[in-house]
Amino acid sequence: MDYDLLKENNTAKIAGTICEEPVVSHQIDGENFLDFAVRVQRLSKAEDIIPVTISERAIGEEIKLGDRVILTGQYRSHNKNINDKNRLILHFFAKDVEKDEKGEEVNYVKLVGFICKKPVYRTTPFNREICDVLLAVNRTNYHRSDYIPCILWGRNARFVSTLPVGSKLELEGRIQSRKYTKQNEEGKTEERTAYEVSCGRVAILSNDLVKKEAENEIM
Repeated sequence: MDYDLLKENNTAKIAGTICEEPVVSHQIDGENFLDFAVRVQRLSKAEDIIPVTISERAIGEEIKLGDRVILTGQYRSHNKNINDKNRLILHFFAKDVEKDEKGEEVNYVKLVGFICKKPVYRTTPFNREICDVLLAVNRTNYHRSDYIPCILWGRNARFVSTLPVGSKLELEGRIQSRKYTKQNEEGKTEERTAYEVSCGRVAILSNDLVKKEAENEIM
């Protein structure tokens, strides 16, 4: 099945290698959902490890650790309570999977949504401009939104940093994973992984205010 990457608010496609064995994570109305991870290599040879969820019903041929696959779907979020704290969990929700015979590395996502927190602009020690944006992306027919952290660079960062909350944007880029360290409540340093969309293209669609239901749903 070809998935149209141009019509939806949230469309994504990745092609890479399964690096964590698919396992059943949960069940909804008798339908099993599997979790696994896919490793996608960048042109720089760095790698992004992307968590994936897929319905068992969407899988035709069996998939396993080490298989190369092409996945199409959406990049989604949900809140999860961990140690009495809400954390935003991001994952690729796959609607379709097929075996990859070409061995290409693909990592693409397009989002249309609203800025729902004030953008955070900063510069690195090497004067590289960065802007962090949290985008509320409405799910069609589901009456809820996904909250996707996005990062922009250079003049795009400078441009988006001036926009007010409620601005509607179209962003294109790739799903990025990165390691960082954080000190826990016991004073010990632990390694964590952050996920975000690294954006290469941005277009402003409007400055409409975020809908009230989106405001109420955000953390």
